[in-house]
Amino acid sequence: MAVAEEYDSLVAIAGDVEAIIDLLDSDDSPELVKEAETELSKADEIIARIEFRRMLSGEHDGSDAILFINAGAGGTEACDWVEILLRMYRRWADEKGYKTEIVDFTLGDGAGFRSVTMTVAGEFAYGYLKAENGVHRLVRISPFDANKRRHTSFTSVFVLPEVEDDIEIEIRSEDLRVDTYRAGGAGGQHVNKTDSAVRLTHIPTGIVVACQSQRSQHQNRDTAMKLLRSKLYELEMQKKMDAQAELEKDKKRIEWGSQIRSYVLQPYRLIKDHRTGYESGNVDAVLDGDLDEFIRAYLLRGDR
Repeated sequence: MAVAEEYDSLVAIAGDVEAIIDLLDSDDSPELVKEAETELSKADEIIARIEFRRMLSGEHDGSDAILFINAGAGGTEACDWVEILLRMYRRWADEKGYKTEIVDFTLGDGAGFRSVTMTVAGEFAYGYLKAENGVHRLVRISPFDANKRRHTSFTSVFVLPEVEDDIEIEIRSEDLRVDTYRAGGAGGQHVNKTDSAVRLTHIPTGIVVACQSQRSQHQNRDTAMKLLRSKLYELEMQKKMDAQAELEKDKKRIEWGSQIRSYVLQPYRLIKDHRTGYESGNVDAVLDGDLDEFIRAYLLRGDR
């Protein structure tokens, strides 16, 4: 719900409650009291959302997001963990009404993905998802271990805002190497018979981006250019402003001791964010995309 719509809803609720209070002068029935309480609860929810959005005041918090998920230590298990996290974020985005698109991926050996790049389009997508920057640790009985031993694996999540076209980022054609290749077909996606996938290498910085989600080479190139613009923008802001280093502050090595959140499925079931201390025993709900309380705890902490 947009801010203007939320304000209009609050005004309407205030009018309804005022009318109920007037009626209570002549009729103090429990039904009217209950109706007033219900309306006030609605108002509390709207006010809570408005207060929460006040925390999303960063320069790019309102932007679309680009999500990078990469497997770390753990082999096949870590690649499977990438796919689990990808599903979690897609479920979360669907619940928010956001549009997601997998623009690039590298398949894992035997299961999951070594890496996935996904765009998330919607109001405040980056503002919310920046809370997910860092290393995510999974502890479970591995389905890939014939001896049913407990395994620990790590995956990094890195989020960038999608840079708008009106921001000046010069990309000279002579600074680009363009490679084309045949797109894959993971997850039931269309398997292209031509070399439509595009990989761009920005020679001065060494930044490499790729896109294979569209059927035409032209569309894939356009998307890859958006990814490159965002990465170059981040690089420039880091050079010019110390504050922009906030984009990288939670990006750590993908290994033991650097995790921001642990997901323990055995020997007990608990998900805990090590930055905020917030935890949940409802593991299934979280892995199905119920991330809002974790994100809220991060955004409300004082040192973010």
